[in-house]
Amino acid sequence: MRVLVIIPTYNEAENIKDLIPEVLKQGDVISPYAQIDVLVVDDNSPDGTAEVVKELKKEFGERLHLIERPGKFGLGTAYVEGFKFALKKGYDFVFEMDADFSHDPKEIPNILKGALDSYDIVIGSRYSHGVSVLNWPMRRVLLSYFANAYARTLTGVPVKDLTSGFKCISRKALEKIDLDKIKSNGYAFQIELTVKAYYNDLRITEHPIIFVERRSGISKMNKKIVLEAFFMVIRLAFLRILKFFRREKNGS
Repeated sequence: MRVLVIIPTYNEAENIKDLIPEVLKQGDVISPYAQIDVLVVDDNSPDGTAEVVKELKKEFGERLHLIERPGKFGLGTAYVEGFKFALKKGYDFVFEMDADFSHDPKEIPNILKGALDSYDIVIGSRYSHGVSVLNWPMRRVLLSYFANAYARTLTGVPVKDLTSGFKCISRKALEKIDLDKIKSNGYAFQIELTVKAYYNDLRITEHPIIFVERRSGISKMNKKIVLEAFFMVIRLAFLRILKFFRREKNGS
């Protein structure tokens, strides 16, 4: 069983040097037969993130991969590029994960277990059992919580944490979703991917995690990202309506 953890980066040199060894270590926790590799997709970080990864590659060899991009192209395109890499290289499961230690690497085996239990996508969820977020200001907690409620209501997808960036995706799911039609690039990407997976009748579940504010560095959240997510949800709601009418037409 081959697992690839994709970590998009922009100015994460301080975090990535500690995160990569912790992620690679999780393969031994899962099974002697499990191989976890890491792919870093770096958007030309001025702080030398790519150079840190290259140094680590001397230690970890072919278990660590790096895609260097010439500019800051965003989260969504980084993941799509990573997904295509995973499909080409024959990985069975792919993880999305932040570079800043907001996501605990020790949860990887627990989330993967859900995928092995025949789910297509397993989401590391902050909201499946109340609110499990540490060190966020209340304003950001409320924004995130109600953004998820808004997305869930309009799209009809019964997932409490649609904006989570910590998830495991099966190869089957990646092959079924048309990656070239993914339109969003910020955090809206997380909503779009999960909603389109649900509309393709893929099995999705949530695994509770505790989300911790980043160890160091600056959050990438801004107004443009929030607005992109707002309008993406409306687009996805129209897809939901079209899907309903198609089913009605086929059933009549």
